[in-house]
Amino acid sequence: MVDLFHSYWWLLFPMAWFVFGGFSSFLNYRKQRETLKLLKTYADKGQEPPESLLKILDRPIDSDGELWTGATASGSGGDDGTWFTVVLMGLLAAGFGYASWTNMYGQSDAFLIVAMVLGAVGVACLVSGLMKLGRRRNRS
Repeated sequence: MVDLFHSYWWLLFPMAWFVFGGFSSFLNYRKQRETLKLLKTYADKGQEPPESLLKILDRPIDSDGELWTGATASGSGGDDGTWFTVVLMGLLAAGFGYASWTNMYGQSDAFLIVAMVLGAVGVACLVSGLMKLGRRRNRS
């Protein structure tokens, strides 16, 4: 069992990413559920809810843009973390590429696979960010 963790220690990073994403989605779900309860309270009293409360429901449950940039994904036109992800994935791919090139820990092939996957995710995020940028310019 100890050998398994020595050989595949790098799998902790993607597993942590998945756990973090799931936890973030769960917290966003709870936030929207509590918002709906608050809206129900306003409806029971016959009052109009504040606009800021209604904007919370415009966001998808799995949206987590505010975690990275402090701005909402669909709100004030802020960045949704795409460029942060592009830079992060690029740097991680470069680091794992270097580890593969130097045959660190004798695991050159494993590091190369991780570098290629992270590089592909970075390129996909770059394309997504450029497409969002193009859509924003077309709306203006």
